[in-house]
Amino acid sequence: MSTGSGAHSAPAPTTHDPRKSSMFSSLKVRNYRLFFVGQVVSNIGTWMQRIAQDWLVLSLTGSATAVGVTTALQFLPMLLFGLYGGVLVDRLPKRRALLFTQSAMGATGVVLAALTLTGHVEVWHVYLAAFVVGLATVVDNPARQSFVSEMVGPDQLQNAVSLNSANFQSARLVGPAVAGVMITGVGTGWAFLANGLSFVAPLIGLMMMRARELYVVERVPRAKGQLREGLHYVAGRPELIWTIVLAGFVSTFGFNFPVYLSAFADDVFHAGAGSYSLFNTLMAVGSLAGALLAARRGTARMRVLLAGAVAFGTLEIVAAIAPSLWLFALLMAPIGMFGMTVNVTANSSIQMSTDPAMRGRVMALYMMVFMGGAPVGAPIAGWITDAYGVRAGLASGGAIAAAAAVTIGLVLARVGNLRLSVGWNHGHPHVRFVPREAQEQLAAAA
Repeated sequence: MSTGSGAHSAPAPTTHDPRKSSMFSSLKVRNYRLFFVGQVVSNIGTWMQRIAQDWLVLSLTGSATAVGVTTALQFLPMLLFGLYGGVLVDRLPKRRALLFTQSAMGATGVVLAALTLTGHVEVWHVYLAAFVVGLATVVDNPARQSFVSEMVGPDQLQNAVSLNSANFQSARLVGPAVAGVMITGVGTGWAFLANGLSFVAPLIGLMMMRARELYVVERVPRAKGQLREGLHYVAGRPELIWTIVLAGFVSTFGFNFPVYLSAFADDVFHAGAGSYSLFNTLMAVGSLAGALLAARRGTARMRVLLAGAVAFGTLEIVAAIAPSLWLFALLMAPIGMFGMTVNVTANSSIQMSTDPAMRGRVMALYMMVFMGGAPVGAPIAGWITDAYGVRAGLASGGAIAAAAAVTIGLVLARVGNLRLSVGWNHGHPHVRFVPREAQEQLAAAA
């Protein structure tokens, strides 16, 4: 039997309650542990390359626009070909696909390092490298996201997705700092080389995995109309379509921090680059905490997603009117935490609600909407900021995110014939949606 992972048989299903899993329970799975360690190394290298890449382009051209072009070229393939990448992922063995994409991204870093270290690098080389990495990401991203379920199974899926996010946020804290030291000490070329070599770790981890311990997922045979089939699949499932829509609203209007934080640092608080770095660091710390809390929670619920989005948007509104730098800075941690709650809960909820044969296409659509929100939302955020000020820009982004969550919650409640139930349970507020009939029966009994 052909499988998407090369697995020969599915492991025995686990019987533990996922809600009682520990914060790091998925790391007990050998295959996922190998994957996780490889990603720790690779993610640090990726963040190093991001910093080195922007610095190199700026030093070659002196143009901030050129830096923006580099970023756009890296994300453009996902917007153009992301859905087709999902179709390919459903057809291919995911482990082999990852071996190819990770090798391609590592080779790109090594080539760029060689050009830079020999003094032959030109800006078009960096543009091309960014575009090649973007093309590899078209397949790598949905393959990496959907491969997690093949390593850990459904019981540990949210825990593993949460730890992946914690992994990425940890690298976000370490990678730029290491890149800064390396660029000033020995030059950008060595940072590129470090990133290229960092892909050796995930490649070794993938090759060391035991195929027999992977959860069997049959590959989808090549056929016409598979892209359309994937879109119809999502459109027919409210729990998928509304989760993706909410993630799109939050990422498009609420995640424009590169626009907002620099303006708050310079124009509002007149504090310079140091405060901008502080804002980003505190947000990364909050995001890391949010990912670890999601890993401990162990389940993905729609009410957690909606509540996280409302809290995220509301805190952005509060931050927009913060009178002092320190209050604004302190708000960055909970904003990062609730933003990560939305990200992790949406990701794991979509994976757990999707048929394995459709997972590549559905995750490609989700990532295209989530990652594609920034290029759409950033110009809008910039226009509002220029016209009405950065406080209005941040507040409007938070208001749209919160309003979208409330609206989607009401739509889902109406579709499911639910009512909001508010009460107390063991001294704690208890808010949830319950069927109208159940609530009416409780009221009659009372």
